[in-house]
Amino acid sequence: MQDLILNNDKKIPLIDYGVYQIPKEDTYRCVKKALEIGYRLIDTASTYLNEEEVGRAIRDSKVLRRDIFVVTKVWVSDFGEEKTKIAIEKSLNRLNIGYIDLVLLHQAYGDYYGAYRALEKFYKNGSVKSIGVSNFYTDRLLDLYMNMEIKPMVNQIECHPFFQRKEDIELMQKLNIIPMAWGPLAEGGHDIFNNEVLKEIGAKYNKSNAQVALRWNTMRNVVVIPKTVNELRMKENFTIFDFNLNDDDIEKINKLDTNKTEIIDHHNLEVIRMLNTFKYE
Repeated sequence: MQDLILNNDKKIPLIDYGVYQIPKEDTYRCVKKALEIGYRLIDTASTYLNEEEVGRAIRDSKVLRRDIFVVTKVWVSDFGEEKTKIAIEKSLNRLNIGYIDLVLLHQAYGDYYGAYRALEKFYKNGSVKSIGVSNFYTDRLLDLYMNMEIKPMVNQIECHPFFQRKEDIELMQKLNIIPMAWGPLAEGGHDIFNNEVLKEIGAKYNKSNAQVALRWNTMRNVVVIPKTVNELRMKENFTIFDFNLNDDDIEKINKLDTNKTEIIDHHNLEVIRMLNTFKYE
């Protein structure tokens, strides 16, 4: 297991376990298994509707609470200083694990200024140990960074071999903000598990396409949160630190970049309308 250091000097694991789109009835089992395998960061959100199951699995695991890093997120409909305060209190109650290691604003819409001020208050009182954002493109990330007292520690963005986000990552590195990749396996898009470039590279190291893609991102100091309900895939995704890609491998992967998303387009009117009006409860 390898870690990065946040700008508040706390450690964050490089390889993590995400529970997006995992049904409630499977979340408890999957999180317990992930912790048994060795994952130490669990990524959830209020909109995933499985915070309670995540918390129960953590409480029932044999891993000490202080060794587990828990991430959750506040949705747009809960933005605004007072509304976000209520939303975080609900997440604390649903998780029921004492404190939350990292809370993110899930999207860059609505009153994210007021929402972030609420995050700052929870950070100062110690019930939230780190704060940040998710899906913030460079302009809005800079806007928030320049105008808030406590600088974001993480920006969670779509990031994989086909949408590499080079400019975003360069900016985050300058600002000392850790990039965290959701969809690091492109949610199966671009036939990633059969991609010939990744397959050729993986054959040299006896590694799968998924392992190559995850290792490529972690070698850029990008935190990755692959999601799977399959125990063998959990173990496979976790086993990526016993090899290193060489410069030739990295150059080949870099050429896969399309510089656009095929998962969620934050510049599309209908997508933005959906994100601003979606209610999760």
